[in-house]
Amino acid sequence: MTEFTRRQALLLTLAAGLPLASRAQAAAQKITVALDWTVNTNHIGLFVARDKGFYDEAGLDVDILPYGDTGAGTLVANRIADFGIAGVGLFTQRAAGADLKAVYAVVQQETGRLVFNADRSEIKSPKNLDGLTYGGFGSAWENTLISTIIRHDGGKGSFETVTLGTSAYEALANGSVDFTLEVSTWEGVDAELKGIRQRNFRYADYGVPDEHTTVIASSDAYLQANPKAASAFVEATRRGYQFAVDHPQEAGDLLIASNKDALTDPALIHASLKMLVDGHFLRSQDGVIGTIDKVKIEAIGTYLFNAGILLDADGKALKEKPDFGAYFTNEFAV
Repeated sequence: MTEFTRRQALLLTLAAGLPLASRAQAAAQKITVALDWTVNTNHIGLFVARDKGFYDEAGLDVDILPYGDTGAGTLVANRIADFGIAGVGLFTQRAAGADLKAVYAVVQQETGRLVFNADRSEIKSPKNLDGLTYGGFGSAWENTLISTIIRHDGGKGSFETVTLGTSAYEALANGSVDFTLEVSTWEGVDAELKGIRQRNFRYADYGVPDEHTTVIASSDAYLQANPKAASAFVEATRRGYQFAVDHPQEAGDLLIASNKDALTDPALIHASLKMLVDGHFLRSQDGVIGTIDKVKIEAIGTYLFNAGILLDADGKALKEKPDFGAYFTNEFAV
C-alpha cells in the first residue's frame, strides 16, 4: 500500500467515526491457503508472512489450513481453499479437469532423492536396483520415475513395490525394503541427524527432468475474480520466503513457535532450513525466488505425458499433449 493510500484510509476511517483497527479489519480480504502435508520448512514463507505482518500490510487476512484427509489441490479446485501447496499432482489433477494453476515456485530445483542404506555395497548405481523391493507411497508416477532412473543406467527397470506410506522410512531402516524415495531437505536431514547412513541417487542425474518439487497453486476461477488479492498474496508470500532466506535462524524460531505441538524437534527445523537456503532451493544461485521456470514446467509435463501418467476425466491417457503454459502463471509474482 502506498503512503497516499494509507492517508486516504486514515481519512476515511476518521470520517466514518470508526477506530483505525476496526476499519483495517473490515477492509482486510480473507484468504485461505491449504497445506499439502503436516507443517514443515517448505511452508515457512507462509508462516513468516503471517506472523511478521506481511499479509496484514497487504490488506489480507490469511488463514493457513492444516493438512487433512482431502488434498490441497482438491480443496483449491473445488473453491474450498483459495491457494494451496502442490507438487507433481498438479499436473495429474489438471489433466483430469481440475481447475488448478501454479502461481509461485516454493523450491527452484528438485528436492527428491532415491535413497538406500549406505551399507548396501552391492548397489553401486541405479541398475543394481533391478529385482529389489521399493517401499512406496501410492502416487501415480513413482514406478515410472524409478523405472526411468534404472533404465537410464542400463538396467531393465524391474522391481517389486510395497505401498507403505511414511512407514517406508522405518521399513528402509530395518531392512524390510531395499530403497525408497525421500525429500532430501526433510527426511534426508532427519536421517542424518539421527546418524542413519544413507546413499542416494538424484533424479535429474538419471533421465528425469529437474522440476519445482513444491509450488503454490490457485484456480483460474479465483485468479480471474480476485486479481488484486492474488497479487497481494503472492507478493507478501514472496516476502515471507525472502525473509526466511535472509534470516533463517529467526524464521526457523518463528515457525517452531507457531507450531509447537507439531514441530517438537528444533534441530530438524533449523538443519532443514539451512539445507534449503544453502542448497539454493528457496532461492536459486542466480537469485531467483518464487518465479516459475517455464522450461521446467514444460519438461516435467512432457515427461509425464510421454509416460502415459496424465489421464483425462474418464481415466484414459491423454492423446494430445496439453498446453503446459496454461498450467502456471508468473503474472502474480511480479
